[in-house]
Amino acid sequence: MHLTDLFSNIKLNEPMKNHTSFKVGGNADIFIEPENVNELIEFIRYVKENNIPYYIIGNGTNILVSDEGIKGAVIKLGEKLSAVEVVDDKIIAQCGASLPEVAKIAADNSLTGLEFACGIPGSIGGTVAMNAGAYEKEMKDVIESVEVLDSNLECKILQNKEMEFGYRKSIISKHNYIVLGCTFKLKKGSKSDIKALMDEYTERRQNKQPLDMPSAGSVFKRPEGYYAGKLIEDAGLRGMTIGGAQVSEKHCGFIVNKGDATAKDVYNLIKHIQKTIYERFGVKLETEVKLLGKFE
Repeated sequence: MHLTDLFSNIKLNEPMKNHTSFKVGGNADIFIEPENVNELIEFIRYVKENNIPYYIIGNGTNILVSDEGIKGAVIKLGEKLSAVEVVDDKIIAQCGASLPEVAKIAADNSLTGLEFACGIPGSIGGTVAMNAGAYEKEMKDVIESVEVLDSNLECKILQNKEMEFGYRKSIISKHNYIVLGCTFKLKKGSKSDIKALMDEYTERRQNKQPLDMPSAGSVFKRPEGYYAGKLIEDAGLRGMTIGGAQVSEKHCGFIVNKGDATAKDVYNLIKHIQKTIYERFGVKLETEVKLLGKFE
């Protein structure tokens, strides 16, 4: 029986540029958006039994996919797994829900704590896994528990303290867990105050970040004692271009696709920045953006 007969929402040779915020990348051999958790489990069981490598993605806002594409299967946890429920001062959100959308739901229900997340463009799964943050706050500050799928394809609940949250990391990648959803513990607040703070954060982002061009947000993690964007600016790299990829004129921590960039352009620019910063300042810049596929 053919794969497309076994599962719904399967696409073959799917262009990954349609699923990443950089708008670059080759095709995935197999692409699926599971209808529900059961289908996700069944599909992973199938690819494991058939020795097909697989990759999990969310909104694709923090990945760079190679021009050669992805050999194997890409599993997108998106809109089909995006239910959000409000219970008193808690919000229970599935992995595919958009974090800004959840922040908006919190505000609409006079719940404070998620204001910092209103402009982080990822899905719940990805932002929990990497402990995303902004404005001195991180996901770990508001998460009560996380539901994960472990490597035995069993669902389990991890409490906040079991998540091993750190700067842009958690236990998720260490054990190859898949985030299925999480519970946020928030506080009752004033709806007008919450919305005012979100408006302020939104305005700051619009003024400082190149939101009108394809990018994947901050390319590099913050090196201890420094800011990546400032180092890049101080090295004279503002506006530096390789092919269609450019260090943003507006925010040097961002690389933008000017319209015709390839993944290789973005990758080469990342490498050039890392080399220059190390030579000039002795600082090693680590990427926050995840690379999928073959680059060397």
